[in-house]
Amino acid sequence: MSRSLPQRLRRQRGATLIEILVSLIILMVGLLGLIGVMIQSQRAQLESYQRVQALLLVQDMASRINANPAASLCYHQTASLGTGYTATPDASGCAAGSTDQKTRVTKDLVAWDALLKGSAELSGTDKVGGILGARGCLTRDATTGRFQVSVAWQATESGGAPPAGITCGTGSYGDEAHRRAVSIAVLPAST
Repeated sequence: MSRSLPQRLRRQRGATLIEILVSLIILMVGLLGLIGVMIQSQRAQLESYQRVQALLLVQDMASRINANPAASLCYHQTASLGTGYTATPDASGCAAGSTDQKTRVTKDLVAWDALLKGSAELSGTDKVGGILGARGCLTRDATTGRFQVSVAWQATESGGAPPAGITCGTGSYGDEAHRRAVSIAVLPAST
């Protein structure tokens, strides 16, 4: 029996080329799976970042409206601000509020438009902090006096469209499954 043991060892001298290739294929499949998980994680992180930024912008405008209740009617806009908006918001023709309050509304709208376009974060002179295709909408329900402050943006991948009540950005991103939006209702103190 002692002679047969060295013969077995001579036959099995190491890993064969086929065993090495199978091991490499298994390793590659595992690495590709890991890369896929990393890509999905980055997409989810971008989507989360954009949603948080949109919520901050919505809260910012809601605070501006509540801080200037006498001229709150002047915040209503027929066009969406942000991406694609090239004019300068102007509330000077609004019937509500004093001249100073209307000037404040104009400054608020100009600042919000700039924030939607990414002016909060700069790299040199380039705006890098913007949400993809951000649009901000300020609508007022004439019967209740409530404002709907909404921010819409373009998603990186298809998903569910926002509820029908949030119309901000409708038709701006091609397929509605690529539109994301957040919205809050604001009832100013003096409506």
